[in-house]
Amino acid sequence: MKTGFWLNLAVMAGVTYLIRMVPLAVFKRKLENEWIQSFLYYIPYAVLGAMTFPEILFSTDSVWSAAAGFLVAIVLSYLEKGLLTVALSACGAVLAVECTIQYLIPALS
Repeated sequence: MKTGFWLNLAVMAGVTYLIRMVPLAVFKRKLENEWIQSFLYYIPYAVLGAMTFPEILFSTDSVWSAAAGFLVAIVLSYLEKGLLTVALSACGAVLAVECTIQYLIPALS
């Protein structure tokens, strides 16, 4: 059991170190290619988006409430509101839609 843990720890440490060390070792001088610079600039945003977006849609009881919260967050972000305002408003939208669904569905049955 302990051997597996230390092996996993060594592999993770190696992988984590390699993705930080390889660019420093390979690119000794400043990158002048604008395409590569822009590609490397947007990689963290693309990875964060790819990790976050699926979780947004399936983090609530209903996809509709998740979509409402996502839509509110997108609109407020586009309007350049602060992070706290966007987060609280998105949570409020999810709560409002969840409560509406909870009270609307039994009434229709």
